Amino acid sequence: MLDLYTPGKSIFHRASPGPKFLLLLIAGTTLFFVDAVWAPLLALCATLVLYRVAGLPQRKALEQLRPVLWLFLFFFVLQWWLSGPYLAAFVVLRLAALLLLASLVTLTTRSSDMIDTITRSLGFLRPLGVNPDKVGLAISLALRFIPVLSDITAEVREAQKARGLERSVLAVAMPVAIRTIKMADDISDAIDSRGYRS
Repeated sequence: MLDLYTPGKSIFHRASPGPKFLLLLIAGTTLFFVDAVWAPLLALCATLVLYRVAGLPQRKALEQLRPVLWLFLFFFVLQWWLSGPYLAAFVVLRLAALLLLASLVTLTTRSSDMIDTITRSLGFLRPLGVNPDKVGLAISLALRFIPVLSDITAEVREAQKARGLERSVLAVAMPVAIRTIKMADDISDAIDSRGYRS
């Protein structure tokens, strides 16, 4: 299971996932309704303070942003070109604040607790034919697939690099797709063979 949870005893670690999801929803919605550049800047500063309150080092916040810095740079340049520096700064700051807030929830909440909360919160959809337990299983499998797909891609790249095909997108994408589909079939067969009934 992909679990980014960082153990701790802060108020964020002790809080149940439900209120954290609700606060994240409120904060994200508020950021999208306020069009002043000070709002995401204030949210970003407040989030960094919350990381400190949660007992998480500031490098944890930087680790969440590092993988998407190139994306932020792309959005910044694009928005600057389309609408000027003010909107470019606004868009990037808002994305950074939302990402750090979501990461704070992830870092202070076990993935199993998040899935249990989502499963319980979807109970009202049962009369509509939605099975919350199956939704929870789907989320669990999706989280489990993320690191597995990363490993498969790394293995295929290494194999194709030995053949001199590391620059070919097709040579990497096709084996990854085939192995992923086969793995999905194997998991489906395993679930069926155990007679899973949620």
